[in-house]
Amino acid sequence: MACRTLRVRGRVQGVGFRDACVDAARRAGLAGWVRNRGDGSVELLIAGESAQLDAFTAWLRHGVPLARVDAIESIDAAGSVDADLRSLDGFERRPTA
Repeated sequence: MACRTLRVRGRVQGVGFRDACVDAARRAGLAGWVRNRGDGSVELLIAGESAQLDAFTAWLRHGVPLARVDAIESIDAAGSVDADLRSLDGFERRPTA
């Protein structure tokens, strides 16, 4: 299993981005969460097989019609998986941080 933290920048708040992420991640069988950040970006923690994570990350660029993704920062988080990820059963939307 692989785990990544992603930060998506662009017009990604107020366009249904988080809800679309939840739906797509659940369909892909990923675990984790998504939340807005105070700086206007969206942050995700995703876990699954490497190929699933690659496909989901590619989907982020064009998967939400009203969004404009300018950049996606990806950090391998395998060594720092927080305890709540291990207890997740699926993918959830979290409050803004």
